[in-house]
Amino acid sequence: MKISAHITSSLHQHEATVQTNDSAKELQIPAKSTGYGSSVNGGELLMLALATCFCNDIYREAAKRRMVVTGVEVSVSGEFGAEGEPGTNFSYQASVASDASPAEIEDLIRHTDQVAEIQNTLRKGLAITLTNTSDPT
Repeated sequence: MKISAHITSSLHQHEATVQTNDSAKELQIPAKSTGYGSSVNGGELLMLALATCFCNDIYREAAKRRMVVTGVEVSVSGEFGAEGEPGTNFSYQASVASDASPAEIEDLIRHTDQVAEIQNTLRKGLAITLTNTSDPT
């Protein structure tokens, strides 16, 4: 599965597209009030990526167990310092609504934490390579 994201930004215009394999989706993210760039910062999107991954994976893992999940709530937070510094103190909480027993729900949450791909990617660390640069004008 290949996943990608693309942004086109100019004065008062911000277009964001994400894609998995051949399925592209446009996200509605307004431009900053200054007119340039995104009104949502990368740290916020990273927290959303962690929450989204865990939420989707809960439903996936519950289906494998034939558990019915009727709702998921995920809150993710982290801290960012000065420009250029990596984030720290990432943590998240989740609650799952299901008719399963509390022990089964807890086991599902703990298992999903171990198999959530975005969480595991960040836990492992990875190289990010700038492959080329160009003038967008």
